[in-house]
Amino acid sequence: MPKSVEEALRLDEQNGNDLWRKAIEKEMSKAGVAFEEVVGFTPDDIRQHKTLVGYKEIKGHMVFDVKMDGRFARKARFVGGGHLTDPPSQLTCSTVVTRESVRIAFMIAGLNDLDVQAADISNAYLNAPCREKVWIVAGPEFGSKEGTAMKVARAWCGLKSSGASWHSMLSQAMSDMGYERCKADFDAWLRPQTKPNGFEYYE
Repeated sequence: MPKSVEEALRLDEQNGNDLWRKAIEKEMSKAGVAFEEVVGFTPDDIRQHKTLVGYKEIKGHMVFDVKMDGRFARKARFVGGGHLTDPPSQLTCSTVVTRESVRIAFMIAGLNDLDVQAADISNAYLNAPCREKVWIVAGPEFGSKEGTAMKVARAWCGLKSSGASWHSMLSQAMSDMGYERCKADFDAWLRPQTKPNGFEYYE
């Protein structure tokens, strides 16, 4: 398994394919939205406090894996070095719905002939803003932008506050759609709904 972007690309060259390169490009096409180029300033300018005063430089690295899906698809994930940041002053925990709440919801749906739907939010953290003041020097995964300074603008996987930032944003979105927290489980959300036949229920 490669330990760096350079090693991954060397493996592609040795194997005569571009599997790792495509995995890296796919990841950066999604994760790239987390970064804003600091136009007009070099990394050294930032280190000399000419801009982004109060921001801390951290590292990012690509984590590689191979899916055991029969096709052995290559997977890459670009993560931040959250261990290099100072402990945030705000809470960083992110709670999740309990297993019991999910079971009760399935039971209620079954008893009332309700449809059950599920969804997956790809790169969920990146939908939320970054709570920490951090920046990085773009590596080879950024292509032509390598060596430029990038401010982290979204909740990047690996940062201490990203889970809490995503949880806060999702909670606000649920509230905006008319859902209310369940009093027994704050991560279960409900809103009243009525079937065409007049049957009232919570979704």
